[in-house]
Amino acid sequence: MSSSNPSTTGGPSASNPTAVPLTPYASTTAGTSAASGEEEKKNVFFFFFIIIIIFKRCINKTSLCKRMKLYKLHFIWFSLSFSDKLLMVRSVDLLKSKDGQNRLEHHTDAYFSDKLIVRRGQTFQMWVEFSRPFNPKSDKLQLQLNNPGIRISVPLVDVLEDGRWEMKIVEQKDKRVRLVVNTLPTASIGRYRVTVESFSPRGRLLFPCTPNDIYMLFNPWCEDDPVFLDNEEERKEYVLNSMGRIYYGTEQQIGARTWNFAQFEQDVLEACLFLLERGQVAMTEWRDPVIVSRMVSALVNTNDDRGVLMGNWSDSFEGGTSPTAWSGSGDILRQYYKSSGKPVKFGQCWVFAGVTASVLRCLGIPTRCVTNFSSAHDTDLSLSTDIYLDEKLELIKDETSDSVWNFHVWNESWMTRPDLPAGNGGWQVVDATPQELSQGSYRCGPTPVSAVRNGQVDLKFDTPFVFAEVNSDRIYWQKKPDGSFSQVHVEKNSIGQHISTKAVGSDTRMDITHLYKYPEGSEEERIAVETASRFGSKPTLYLLPTDNDVSIEIVMDGAGPRIGEDAKLSIVLKNTSSKQRTASLLYEVMVMYYTGVLKDTVKKDRIPVDLKPQETKTIPWTLQYKEYMNHLVDQGALMLTVTGRVSQTKQILATQFTFRLRTPNLIIKPLEDAVVGKELTVQITFQNPLSQVLKNVLFLIEGLGMQSIRKIEHGDVEKLAKVTLMEKFVPTVSGSQKLLASMDCRLLTQVHGFADIVMLLYKEAAGITPFYM
Repeated sequence: MSSSNPSTTGGPSASNPTAVPLTPYASTTAGTSAASGEEEKKNVFFFFFIIIIIFKRCINKTSLCKRMKLYKLHFIWFSLSFSDKLLMVRSVDLLKSKDGQNRLEHHTDAYFSDKLIVRRGQTFQMWVEFSRPFNPKSDKLQLQLNNPGIRISVPLVDVLEDGRWEMKIVEQKDKRVRLVVNTLPTASIGRYRVTVESFSPRGRLLFPCTPNDIYMLFNPWCEDDPVFLDNEEERKEYVLNSMGRIYYGTEQQIGARTWNFAQFEQDVLEACLFLLERGQVAMTEWRDPVIVSRMVSALVNTNDDRGVLMGNWSDSFEGGTSPTAWSGSGDILRQYYKSSGKPVKFGQCWVFAGVTASVLRCLGIPTRCVTNFSSAHDTDLSLSTDIYLDEKLELIKDETSDSVWNFHVWNESWMTRPDLPAGNGGWQVVDATPQELSQGSYRCGPTPVSAVRNGQVDLKFDTPFVFAEVNSDRIYWQKKPDGSFSQVHVEKNSIGQHISTKAVGSDTRMDITHLYKYPEGSEEERIAVETASRFGSKPTLYLLPTDNDVSIEIVMDGAGPRIGEDAKLSIVLKNTSSKQRTASLLYEVMVMYYTGVLKDTVKKDRIPVDLKPQETKTIPWTLQYKEYMNHLVDQGALMLTVTGRVSQTKQILATQFTFRLRTPNLIIKPLEDAVVGKELTVQITFQNPLSQVLKNVLFLIEGLGMQSIRKIEHGDVEKLAKVTLMEKFVPTVSGSQKLLASMDCRLLTQVHGFADIVMLLYKEAAGITPFYM
């Protein structure tokens, strides 16, 4: 643990700093050491040169003692002025104490490591002590964060801005300064070496903070991080909870065992980063949770990359540990790390899932263990579980390669999926149990759970395999005399039962089958199965529609609905045939984050449709304000999904439409002519469109040549209330200028406005009205 005194922290001490003046030929650590030696030689030479001059001049003069005293004073003055020009870093305190501000604010205080562990997209603080007081007029400072393949320069600025690597001095005490360092929410995770660079008129100096490395993790508390999870109780469960429950057995007899994820224990963080280093993926890619989770799913098994665990499904576990004997991940990861990557024996699906959850939680990705009972293993990408029988109805073992496991355990990790169509963010299946090759490696995922539910198996990664695990039909085929096979029996609801995970905040089991598929036997579930099968190796398994003569689309009038009002859209169906068509449409509207992650279902219902020959029918669709008012998140986005089947032709109808509830603008109006040097009053008006109180409203104003943002803490705004702000400015520059304003409120986002204002010189102001929008 670090001390509060900077001089006692790890790294170079004040009495023996390694920071040295740098010249163009000394830019590395080795070069720094060489430069240090050369500098010392020059100083010694210069010292003796001065002594010789003094001695010679004193011999020729009678007042030897007086001159010796005078030259001694000159030498001391010269030495002091020389050292004053240098800005040497004496020590650095990264404030890495487990109970200190950094680790508490970053939710990393539980990690055993005494290093500074931070989460990206969030600021951290540090102290730097110099050889003299820092002078902001002539001195400069820069932080270097390095790991293989990445070099980040963090400049010193006066005002921190979001989305930039920057640091700012927030406190200065004599020779010490306290810095606030801003990190990016898209930074690569991993271990960074820290170097402080100081610049003064004398030159540039480097201060390596070895061994005080910084560990950077994903940040589920940061809204701009792709792994952001907006529920604090879920963050505590899926990131901070080191104990979990893993379910096993059969669908009629479900058992549970407690698992110690141990993500904060000694050497586990180091083991997780060591594991990533073996993944042969550039560290610049470690910023993406999609890539990291896919890499971990391959590295936890040892089938093709000497990963953590060796699988063993036999009856003999000689030379290792039986999978049923493990009760946690800590010993497994430590054993792998301390043996420099020797695979640990042995694991089966729940052990692979437990270790994967440990690694991903340790790195900051919300993750949970999920058990699927009656879990299918599709080996031929048919998206069905096929059982082959001979003429006597006996099993043909050589033909029957698909299987159904009593249970199978995998993981779900939470993240956005910007690489996929909107609506596929959120929980993603990540499965480290080696079953089938995926792009040349034994890995699976991340697979969007929402895509599995809807049969969208054309979306990456490995969606067909996961779909078959939870929702394939079990089809029995009998061999005919000519050697071909025909269907003799189909079980449509036997695969994928009681999909389970631990509940948030308790040890009870939570059934999440509904996230993976619609109710068994429902029209929506059958549509998903048949849609998926057409992408498989048996695309004609289910009857294809005889005609595709009905089209469907969702239409929005104008700019779309406003927040606080009813949302009105239209569902348009067109029958291009000469016959009547009937269908039953199911619609579901869900709240969606701008990242594409779906949250809650707001409304769900059915619409019967009758279409006459050649008829185009427009069905009005309305979502009332009272229905969505308590469901909205960040930018008021919703997704409407409509599905159905034409009764006569079995044609599947499906479409999705994403729309946003528009927010009001801030109305900005100058109340008099804008004249340079003269006070200008501007009126800013806002109308709350919601029948709800807006809490802790903050207005931010910038522009008109202002050097910083003006913040106005307004407090609460009552429901449907109008707010009028009267703000005063003194323009300093003539010409056309913009005044910008925005509102920060958790319940109502994307509220802003601007005005174009022409600034006139005083002599031009008479009789001229400023232009604004």
